[in-house]
Amino acid sequence: MIAIRTKREIELLRAANVIVADVLVSLAEKVEPGVTTIELDILADRLIREAGGVPSFKGYHGYPNSTCISVDEVIIHGIPGKRALKEGEIVSIDVGVNYKGYFGDAALSVPCGNVDAKRRRLMEVTERALANGLAAARAGNYLRDVSRAIQQTVEPAGFTIVKNFVGHGIGTEMHEDPQIPNFDTGDRGPRLKEGMVMAIEPMVNLGTERVKLLKDGWTATTADGAPSAHFEHSIVVRDGLPEILSMSPRRSWGLPSAA
Repeated sequence: MIAIRTKREIELLRAANVIVADVLVSLAEKVEPGVTTIELDILADRLIREAGGVPSFKGYHGYPNSTCISVDEVIIHGIPGKRALKEGEIVSIDVGVNYKGYFGDAALSVPCGNVDAKRRRLMEVTERALANGLAAARAGNYLRDVSRAIQQTVEPAGFTIVKNFVGHGIGTEMHEDPQIPNFDTGDRGPRLKEGMVMAIEPMVNLGTERVKLLKDGWTATTADGAPSAHFEHSIVVRDGLPEILSMSPRRSWGLPSAA
């Protein structure tokens, strides 16, 4: 059952996602060689709480931190710790917030200093895949249209799509129906309707699509050690382009084209 959110619910979801977006941008601005991932996590926790939210990742199925910070070969669910960022790495930051019982979720990848051409293109294509997926998230389309738009952006560019992890609905729980694959499963899925709220999040690898899960039970890396990128927005489906809830006036990412 996919919820159709009321105007009041969307206002609360927007408030949660504004906190997410502002925290993401604040953390992205701090990314530089020598900064540790736990320093970024501590900052995020403080900023979320000062804004009236609660870090929704912390304690979720036992997850220990307020953010996921995934560096270079780490695809998703990187646990912040003593790892110091290095020049030339991709840093993917994922933030979740609970605000008055409604959830926000978004992510972006940023370079640590100067990155090589392959990593820069990987980030550019992943961000464009998000934009094209968002553009397909229109009332009247099917969920498959979103998945297909992402896949048709990534694979012709020579990169691979992570299939182990997918996007999701979001609202009064962090993960709700529907699951949103970043590739065409062959099933058209539900028809999208005005007022549905979902988090769309392509994860794209430079090398193999295969994933390795580390012993901590959370950290997912590329099986070949090649870098990965991750961009995400929470949106409301509209008749036309979706409303992006997780936007900050200080930085934009993954904006869909009206075309």
